[in-house]
Amino acid sequence: MSIEIGLILLLLLEAFALYCAVLAVRHARTPQGSVAWVVFLIAAPYVAVPAFLFLGSFNFDGYLTGRRDSEEIISGLQAFKQEHAPNLKENSGLYDALEHIGDIPVGAGNDLELLIDGEETFNAIFGAIETAQNYVLVQSYIINDDKVGGRLRDVLLDRARNGVKVRLIYDAVGCIKLPKQYLETLTEGGVEVVNAHARGGPRSRFQINFRNHRKTVVVDGKVGFTGGLNMGDEYMGEDPKFGLWRDTHARLSGPIVQQLQLIFAEDWHWATTENLIGDLNWDITLAEANKDGIIVATGPGDRFDTGSLYFCSLINAATERLWIASPYFVPENDILTSLKLAAMRGVDVKVLTPEVIDHKIPWLAALAYFDEIIAAGVEVWRYNEGFMHQKVVLVDDKISSVGTTNLDNRSCRLNFEETAIIFDKETADQTAAMFEADFARSFRLSQKLSERKFSERHGAPIARLFSPLL
Repeated sequence: MSIEIGLILLLLLEAFALYCAVLAVRHARTPQGSVAWVVFLIAAPYVAVPAFLFLGSFNFDGYLTGRRDSEEIISGLQAFKQEHAPNLKENSGLYDALEHIGDIPVGAGNDLELLIDGEETFNAIFGAIETAQNYVLVQSYIINDDKVGGRLRDVLLDRARNGVKVRLIYDAVGCIKLPKQYLETLTEGGVEVVNAHARGGPRSRFQINFRNHRKTVVVDGKVGFTGGLNMGDEYMGEDPKFGLWRDTHARLSGPIVQQLQLIFAEDWHWATTENLIGDLNWDITLAEANKDGIIVATGPGDRFDTGSLYFCSLINAATERLWIASPYFVPENDILTSLKLAAMRGVDVKVLTPEVIDHKIPWLAALAYFDEIIAAGVEVWRYNEGFMHQKVVLVDDKISSVGTTNLDNRSCRLNFEETAIIFDKETADQTAAMFEADFARSFRLSQKLSERKFSERHGAPIARLFSPLL
């Protein structure tokens, strides 16, 4: 009897695996993703079926935005471009591409200050929040109940007690370890707290894809922050596992701040159906630096694979220099091809990734790409003074991008991301100096995959097979 039950259960599992394979073919965002899931589900259903329930990359339908619900904002965006037209006319083609990707205009009057590592970043963020007079918008993928998380809680509660409107968006997956009491304390103290996917998100309750990976702080519509740092002590270098933590954030001023808060308003609207447009400050204060800039927000709700288009647009714009820092290097095919072509046409292409392991499978998958891009002329640099988590792109001497977008399939296809792009030589020079300091703490990779130890030689190609799923 037990053998018969076991056989029935096995047949049911195989049938369900086939059903999941059909779903993967119908709904995965790329053919590569479909193939990877089908092979995985048929070859190893015991492991693949639970993984598919949690990670299956279905299309994300129905993402509603505060922008599309507001005729006032649509007309305001159009008027903004006319009133604050970009300074650098030679970038018009790239500007057009980025505006199509982000559905928001490039404009003048902006500035970006690089914030390097945790102490500088958190002091700037919490210092700005302390000055808030009207409202504070905060969004973070990870919030920990530790010293940094405690500073965030305390400063938000202080502002709420002083009559400032405080809103917080968190991601339930990224904050899975955050105690419920932390959020309850904020709510009881007058802070409006919202789970990024409270109303929508994946149709299956099992799924943990389509995470909101954005990190946003906006104070009174006048100053904004975004970048790689979440709210936790590890970003101060206090995690015993990782030790020193290398990351980059950006302090924004000018009209780009209104763009950043517009993205926050869209996420708030998606989670709550509440339109914040009328509650926020849209009066533009031009930064003295007067630099062209744009916030490019990407996500699975877009018509195109906007994350990939963002990377490809910057890569293809490079004529002399292309430096990219990312903690993960699992590029989809279009990005991979663009990187190799950039190196082949003589661009100085450097990719900076960490030698320290954060997540084993993406780390292994990256090893399977390095021989290929090095053969095309790309330099791969491995940061080995602690863990490197920054997401920065530098193009020639005129384009700097700082944001939340990793160079991997998850960021490009499955996560909601954002990046601030500034077009200006001064900012590019500062970004280049930051990169040079990071290269000094790194080594240029020359070891081939065939020269690595057995587990890496054989594990990397297997991990790369699953790169569409990572």
